[in-house]
Amino acid sequence: MGILIGFVVTLGCVLGGFMAMGGHVHVLVQPWEAVIIIGAAFGAFLIANPMKTVKDTGKAVIEAFKQSVPKEREYLETLGVLHSLMRELKSKSRSEVEAHIDNPEESAIFQAFPTVMANRDLMYFICDYCRIIIIGNARPHEIEALMDEEIHTIKHDKMKSYHALVAMGDGFPAIGIVAAVLGVVKAMGALDQSPEILGGLIGAALVGTFLGIFMSYCVVGPIAAKVKSVRDKRNRLYVIVKQTLLAYMNGALPQVAIEFGRKTISAYDRPSIDAVEQSTMNGGAERKAA
Repeated sequence: MGILIGFVVTLGCVLGGFMAMGGHVHVLVQPWEAVIIIGAAFGAFLIANPMKTVKDTGKAVIEAFKQSVPKEREYLETLGVLHSLMRELKSKSRSEVEAHIDNPEESAIFQAFPTVMANRDLMYFICDYCRIIIIGNARPHEIEALMDEEIHTIKHDKMKSYHALVAMGDGFPAIGIVAAVLGVVKAMGALDQSPEILGGLIGAALVGTFLGIFMSYCVVGPIAAKVKSVRDKRNRLYVIVKQTLLAYMNGALPQVAIEFGRKTISAYDRPSIDAVEQSTMNGGAERKAA
């Protein structure tokens, strides 16, 4: 919704200001200039990026429009599943815990926290490191280094769509100049026409420069920034898992370890201690019973 409101404000100010200066909006309607600019930019985008990145960029843009960032429930359920698993690690046998992490889709623990199950990458990230904890040979600092490396890789992969959008946005002004040059070439072929016709052709050519700059700084650039913001917040879930499990490996009790994870959440989104306690102590059991 914020993106759509921003577009309305931007277009309203640009077109409103143009009309207030005495400009005619219909002059800006140059569909073939738009075909040249947008088509060339999209073609270059396809050339520069593998198909996996192209598809992920579409997914990232949808996430940006929907503002698909973790909400309080997702944070609480992530902490809740970690708390449940740590209690199992502390009180149950290795075989009983392995049943949960080897087949999380069938695990009663994961089934009690549907938002974690829906995020398969996060679910398997949790399972992988719980499996390492069960083995018991790795030291906490070794696990921390491994987690940091994997989180860095995940972030790098998730940000490919952002970098692809930034590159495309940076190219729009130059492509706009290409469209403008083509428009001027067309105008040069009409030098024998009246000044009114020639002026219209030159004005149409200059629309290409306007459209290229507008698409770069008012459309693609802001969307790319939004994608980065959303993906950064989603990657924060992995940091929560990391800090919680490391605290547990260093000897903290489950209810204390999840506080380490809670503290990594932004103060704007961080659930209260009471909400975490209610979710971890009672929430999982209530969901399972339901």
